[in-house]
Amino acid sequence: MANILESTSFQTSVVQHGREIFRGMDKNRPSIFRKDFWNGKIMDWSMKDEAFKIEMFRFVDVFPTLKTSEQLARHLQEYFCRPEQDFPAWIQLGLKTVSPGSLIAKGAAIQIKKNLKSMARDFVAGVDAQDALKNLKNRRKKRRAFTVDLLGEATVSEKEGLEYQQRYLKLIRDLSEKTAKWPHDSLLDECASGPIPRVNVSIKLTSLYSQVDPADFEGSVEGLKESLMPLLIEVKKVGAFLNVDMESYDVKEVTLEAFRRIVLDPRLEGFSDFGIVIQAYLRDSLEDTKALIEWAKSVQRKITIRLVKGAYWDYETIHAQQEGWPIPVYQEKTETDLNFEACLDVMLQNSEYVFTAIGSHNVRSIAVGMSLAEKYGVPKKDIEVQVLYGMGDPMKNAIVGMGYRIREYVPVGELIPGMAYLVRRLLENTSNEGFLKAKFHDDADTDLLLARPVVKGVTDPVPDSPFLNEPMLDLTKRTNRERFETALKKVRESFGKHYPLIIDDVAINTKRHLKSTNPADPDEIVGTTACADIEHAEEAILTAYQAFNDWRDRSAEDRADYLVKVADELRKRRFELAALIVLENGKSWHEADADVAEAIDFCRYYAQESVKMMVPHKLGNYPGEQNHLIYQPRGVGAVIAPWNFPIAILTGMLMGALATGNCVILKPAEQTPVIAAKLMEIIQAVGIPKGVVTFLPGIGEEVGAHLVEHKWIRFIAFTGSRDVGLQILQKAYTTSPQQPGVKSVVCEMGGKNAIIVDDDADLDEAVAAVLYSTFGFQGQKCSACSRVIIVDEAHDEFVERLIEAVKSIRIGPPEDPRFTFGPVIDEDSKKKIEYYIELGKKEGTPLLIRETDRKGHYAPFAIFKDIKMEHRLAQEEVFGPVLAIMRAADFDEAIRIANATSYALTGGVISRSPYNLDKARKSFKIGNLYINRGCTGALVYRQPFGGFKYSGTGAKAGGANYLHQFVEERSISENTMRRGFAPES
Repeated sequence: MANILESTSFQTSVVQHGREIFRGMDKNRPSIFRKDFWNGKIMDWSMKDEAFKIEMFRFVDVFPTLKTSEQLARHLQEYFCRPEQDFPAWIQLGLKTVSPGSLIAKGAAIQIKKNLKSMARDFVAGVDAQDALKNLKNRRKKRRAFTVDLLGEATVSEKEGLEYQQRYLKLIRDLSEKTAKWPHDSLLDECASGPIPRVNVSIKLTSLYSQVDPADFEGSVEGLKESLMPLLIEVKKVGAFLNVDMESYDVKEVTLEAFRRIVLDPRLEGFSDFGIVIQAYLRDSLEDTKALIEWAKSVQRKITIRLVKGAYWDYETIHAQQEGWPIPVYQEKTETDLNFEACLDVMLQNSEYVFTAIGSHNVRSIAVGMSLAEKYGVPKKDIEVQVLYGMGDPMKNAIVGMGYRIREYVPVGELIPGMAYLVRRLLENTSNEGFLKAKFHDDADTDLLLARPVVKGVTDPVPDSPFLNEPMLDLTKRTNRERFETALKKVRESFGKHYPLIIDDVAINTKRHLKSTNPADPDEIVGTTACADIEHAEEAILTAYQAFNDWRDRSAEDRADYLVKVADELRKRRFELAALIVLENGKSWHEADADVAEAIDFCRYYAQESVKMMVPHKLGNYPGEQNHLIYQPRGVGAVIAPWNFPIAILTGMLMGALATGNCVILKPAEQTPVIAAKLMEIIQAVGIPKGVVTFLPGIGEEVGAHLVEHKWIRFIAFTGSRDVGLQILQKAYTTSPQQPGVKSVVCEMGGKNAIIVDDDADLDEAVAAVLYSTFGFQGQKCSACSRVIIVDEAHDEFVERLIEAVKSIRIGPPEDPRFTFGPVIDEDSKKKIEYYIELGKKEGTPLLIRETDRKGHYAPFAIFKDIKMEHRLAQEEVFGPVLAIMRAADFDEAIRIANATSYALTGGVISRSPYNLDKARKSFKIGNLYINRGCTGALVYRQPFGGFKYSGTGAKAGGANYLHQFVEERSISENTMRRGFAPES
């Protein structure tokens, strides 16, 4: 950090500027802090009571979807009148004991609606340019410039992106026309070098382009650039200014690169009224600022940077913790404040190449900018302070009085999409560390507010969990993308390689081979493996029993060490394995990496749990008696793995059995034997004793069936279709006198999973959840959503948005990161999917059947409506990208429809009704219920996975009870009393 910021003389200058701002402030508090207004009372209570604050913000979030007074009253009761809450009577407005349909409730709801709309208008200037113009003109009379942000829903389709683009074009034209005749104001309309645009707009790039994916860096940059270009051409034409807002961290690099390319685009030759935001709460923001400035120098362009603190702190922190990534934002506010000052220092030192906009309500931060500008000789007109519309008016007046330009960030748009913005602003106002709260609510000391921030040394929070999942690859990082591309090339170089059977650690070749091909191009042979027959199976069982006693008698810690070594080796070969899954299995980069990460989790979690489980457990505490429960392995078993999670599920079933002391015959899926062969290579590399694991690829109906029926096989772990699973159960439980006991069967068989979309659902969230859950990996997950049940009020809008979202996705070979949706596994799967699509045409009404003429096993993506509970499309597992849309009159009916199948695996509910969410927890009878998120993507330990009815027979994979399926329980009781004497227990 530059020495100037730490000097005593500089601090003196900052305090002088800060005191001048405070002296110029009006005596009145900002409107939102006035206790005599309803808004102020709500805000005041939010700052006093964290529980109320949470309920208030959640209610404000759901409010726009509530169409009737009865709905509004019901939600008020659900959020503020629950028995366990201790809120003041004035908050409950007499609603606690009345029916939502009563006159009292309706009257209260009408008043609340009126007050909330009034609150929203404190932050939103108007519904469109014409409506906002009066407010903008009044602001100009107070000598405040503006930048307009057009509020809107999240863009989930290219149609919505285009509509948003057209709204911005109209906004720019309307504002340019209406403001052209405004009187000239030298403070607002001039900088030191000449005139500046009167019309200034701000935009989030992802609102224009729905297909941003950090893995597809190049495609995302070009998509953003070309979506923005029509606006910039218009802005250049009318003489306006456009600023690119910064959004979440995962699109930061894409946004910065798009900005750099746009600046140099020949279509914008001579145009410089274009800026970008830097968020100081990001740890790498100072380096980003320096890099932008060096780039501007290299291309000899002057750019505008709006420096802000950042508005997504909670999201960035929580998201990083969930993913297991380093937290990208500072965890201590004073660190952000200091970094803000450091960024300002760099920007104002380079005023030849940077026009500085100070985006802050913090008087010290603004005073630092003023002092730095004086130090480096930057004229007042060449910096501006940018603040939020509806907040901190006394401060704005003071800064204008000092001769600096104020530019307000003015949201314009409908109330409904504006509510998310309103919630963020309310959070800022009530934050314990917020400057406005400190000054106007807490009456903090001026000297304290102007003092140089002191870092306390807060460490990043670490999830309090006995097990942490393997982090997913962060594909926003260039190095990770490059390593993935390199791995794909390396795997391609190994195409055509042959892999033998492994029995007793000996490689065995066979006359017959299994051929693995690339689903995106079936002419490409990924590799071949040997194909076992019955004799090989017999040999495998014999050698496994020869190895069993030694493996059984090893300590649980010794076996666990091997699992950890497998995890370590999987991690070392992560990119190679993920690349192989992309090419052999047809998964996208994200999905393939998640497959490997889950395999690592299974190894580490089962290693950890097995050590705890295999210790004898003491039972009771009685004098003269010792009782223990112990577990012993079952013996030799068969693991029959599916192709859709070719390494995760394979590894999970295998490691569960190994950790508990069993030996395993590993029979991989015929479609994906090469990735299984790679796992066997790892098992051999870490030194798991010979015979403990046998690699036995072969035909399921032959070698798989033989293993299931063999008298010496003690358990079968199977994941696959219901039909095959039921056959296995029948054969396994048909006993013969020669077998030593009843077999254990771990059987996961699929689902007919539903997501319920409530009438108060966040449709941005709902569309994204259903899109990914249904069509991710082309619907080839047992957890995939194949039914979406929509409560009546939300039906039409949701369906329209979902269809456009599916039309917008890109389908193609997943080796290319542009495509996150690809082929199905083979021609048989494709034909089955096509059969169900024809069935859907008869049972319901097709809304979308999206086909592609690409080479490979590409099945149509299909959506049908008017599907009833009794239809086959609502009952039978399709295992492909086919969605049945079902309409429900209310939430209770939606639950009934969801439960009306013979499966019970996963499901989801998108709702903002506390009452309905509680009802779903009790009544939606499935193994894995997901609330306000998609119904796929279970993680080891966090969401143990498995269902009941015809979805499964065992304990949940990745859960604490899973290992019990591979052991037998024994209890041992000893009488320790001898001649009337017993040792202390």
